[in-house]
Amino acid sequence: MIGSGSRGQYHIHNLLNIQHADLVAICDPYKTNLDAALALYPSAKGCKDYHEVLDDKSIDGVIIATPLHLHARITLDALASGKHVFCEKAMARTMEECKAVYDAYAKTDKALYYCMQRMYDEKYVKAMQMIKQGLIGDVVGMRCHWFRNADWRRPVPSPDLERWINWRLYKEYSGGLMTELGCHQLEVCNWAIDKMPFEVTGMGDIVYWKDGREVYDSVNVTYRYSDGRKIAYESLISNKFNGMEEQILGKDGTMDLSKGVYYLENDNMVPGIRQLLDQIKNGVFASIPTAGPSWRPELRSEYVPHPVISGKTSVNGGQSMVSADHDGSDEILSAFCQSCITGEKAKNVVEEAYCSSTLCLLGNQAMEQHAVLQFPDEYKIPYMKF
Repeated sequence: MIGSGSRGQYHIHNLLNIQHADLVAICDPYKTNLDAALALYPSAKGCKDYHEVLDDKSIDGVIIATPLHLHARITLDALASGKHVFCEKAMARTMEECKAVYDAYAKTDKALYYCMQRMYDEKYVKAMQMIKQGLIGDVVGMRCHWFRNADWRRPVPSPDLERWINWRLYKEYSGGLMTELGCHQLEVCNWAIDKMPFEVTGMGDIVYWKDGREVYDSVNVTYRYSDGRKIAYESLISNKFNGMEEQILGKDGTMDLSKGVYYLENDNMVPGIRQLLDQIKNGVFASIPTAGPSWRPELRSEYVPHPVISGKTSVNGGQSMVSADHDGSDEILSAFCQSCITGEKAKNVVEEAYCSSTLCLLGNQAMEQHAVLQFPDEYKIPYMKF
């Protein structure tokens, strides 16, 4: 384990339940995190320099859970040392680094995984099968958002550790909301239609957390595919009302991936007359003159949620949804540990991580430049379809 902060310790908890893995070393130059991780897995040895881990020929694979700007460097060193690699998302801090990692992976026989856990989440896998089988009809668009209400800042024991601990807040180390959150959501959009958007534009700002950070706390980005379909992506961290959603919009229905439910356009179980009476009762039309225009507010209809996976739903705020106790993180980590034994490479994980990571980074560039950018030819890979 290289990097033993919150995410690294999360993986350690999962490793404790994986029978075909043994954690033999934990590496972190920050003693506080290292000590906490060693307390979770006392049989592992501790070290500060990751090269010490890479030089150990008895170690089959490494898990990288460091700040983003270190992902590419350590991944390249680990592959060169003959190790299988599992790395946290996103793939790298820059487009150039992403391409360097992809090219290195293409030349190695070692397994490389990125923590794109939705690819191993049962409800996502089943939902994608349903989409591709035509359940919601032709996909006409995608909407994703991720809202939180927290400053993303962690306590710092001394000022010299500010950038070390709060690396997510500074552009030198982080891609902000796009690489930390958007990376997952853009991946599922491409997965749903097996294509890459060719163009992106957007706006990013520091709206609320004016505390010296450099990365945006509010982003709105639009990705456009060659056929005109679009991803509308939004994230901010000063209001959590809307939570997280990933919606694939079809002509015949909508797949709400994060909740594990789908809705059908022609399955509206609220009769029209009842809906009209309810709207009148609630005063929806009270402000519309009798002799005025025929326009009326088009409020969202009451759709019936259908579970993607039968028998695995719970009720949250009156809405049916799949339990989020498992998100695929333990499954993809277990698969990596199995690859350390068999040498088998993961299907499409590196490619999907490359696509979503580069899209996030291109989105950041578009916001910074206040421009409409097209995906650069030099970063296209054979896996991509535009």
